[in-house]
Amino acid sequence: MKITLRLFFLLIAFISCDSENNIDQNVTVTLKFTQNWDGISINPSDFSNFNFTNENGELISIERLRYLVSNISLGDETKPYQLINIGENSGFEINFDNISKGLQNLQFRFGFQNSDNIDGIYLDLNSVSFNVPTMLGGGYHFMQFDGKYKDINNNDANFNYHAIRAVDKTDPDNLIFEDTSFFVDFGNFDIKKNTTIEIQMNVAEWFKNPNTWNLNELNTMLMPNFEAQKLISQNGTSVFSLGEVSR
Repeated sequence: MKITLRLFFLLIAFISCDSENNIDQNVTVTLKFTQNWDGISINPSDFSNFNFTNENGELISIERLRYLVSNISLGDETKPYQLINIGENSGFEINFDNISKGLQNLQFRFGFQNSDNIDGIYLDLNSVSFNVPTMLGGGYHFMQFDGKYKDINNNDANFNYHAIRAVDKTDPDNLIFEDTSFFVDFGNFDIKKNTTIEIQMNVAEWFKNPNTWNLNELNTMLMPNFEAQKLISQNGTSVFSLGEVSR
């Protein structure tokens, strides 16, 4: 009996110790999204001022900039989506509270892939008018980027650089869709302790790579423009980059 009890308590102690060791292996990782224009930080205080010049030489001001990332994953942990709103200083950070130490892969998608882009199901996005009109197939925006630019006569003109799933509405009764969301993979990180990973969006890239954007030609009504949406998606693939990793 004494031997049995002794083995029992040794087993309990071993399980307890092993559980504590497992807890010690888990850390918190924070993703921090920041925005810049070719290295110059963008903050709400920059809005409504003609502070930036795009690749085509047009002077622009930013009035609104908010965008959505989805299927955000670090190792085995996944967050479904996050709306990042620069004007309201919201959504910049995403916390993963139970990440195992060691190599972990970081990736996300800009916008929603078709299987997740279901009209009306995300109540928080509905409440902030992030929906796409039914006549364009419904679902949700990937980005709402609005502002003004100086046109060829140096007058203030509006632009609405909105990214959505591309839709060909030549036949309104038979809409043709193309998934223009895109995947961003930052590879593996060696996680050893609590870590903050900065993800930078260079807003200037939306206007220059690989397609130099002429706001005098493509400014508003881009959502129903099937070809324009594909160009936006192509330019977006160079927008995100890895920033500072602090431990």
